[in-house]
Amino acid sequence: MEYLLDDPISESNYQEILRKIRLLQNGEVSDSMRQRGVVYKLNLGASVISLQQLAAQYQPDHLLALKLWNKQWRETMILATLLEKPEAMTENQMDFWVKQIQHIEIAEQVAMNLFSRTPCAYEKAMEYCLGKKNLCKITGLLMMGRLALTDRSASNERFETFFELFPPLAKDPHLSLIFNRVFLQIAMRNPDLYEIALQQAYLLLTLESAVAKENAESLIGHLEDEAVKELVAKRI
Repeated sequence: MEYLLDDPISESNYQEILRKIRLLQNGEVSDSMRQRGVVYKLNLGASVISLQQLAAQYQPDHLLALKLWNKQWRETMILATLLEKPEAMTENQMDFWVKQIQHIEIAEQVAMNLFSRTPCAYEKAMEYCLGKKNLCKITGLLMMGRLALTDRSASNERFETFFELFPPLAKDPHLSLIFNRVFLQIAMRNPDLYEIALQQAYLLLTLESAVAKENAESLIGHLEDEAVKELVAKRI
């Protein structure tokens, strides 16, 4: 981790945010999450929308984001993804945060709000998909999906390389829901990627894995739907 000189404005905003977070507390939500096994160091049950509204009151601040993340409350970690400057993130910081992710919710917020906007997003997405922990792989997949939805200027080659990583991921039942969603997000970018994705889906059918075959059948069913074909054809 990097060490930065403290800043009185960042510290003041940090303390102010901690006070404001308390006002967003929803005990029913936090209790429900805890009963489902979603346990944080502290979870006040604040909605993501309310946290987005709170973050909008402040300017992006690298030091403030670090302070919020290191607090390790559910709400402060989500706010850290909203207030960090993507261009200020180092690869070491990204790796450190990924190691600390304990729940899919945080993986989603990290990938969507921040990691997919960093200069090294494509490289880190591939790296995380090759990681050992499922939450690391999930973060990488979510980054891919977000890039597919938001980076409209990216070349097809950027996404073609992702397909090379998919066969082992397709075999993991814990990844199936997110894997299928991201696969389709890439496929739906344009007709060329659609054709590549359809070929890759049929290749998944040949893997010696019941999970991979089930995923492949689901993907092929979606991709060969006439409404989907018509939609993709318009994305030239």
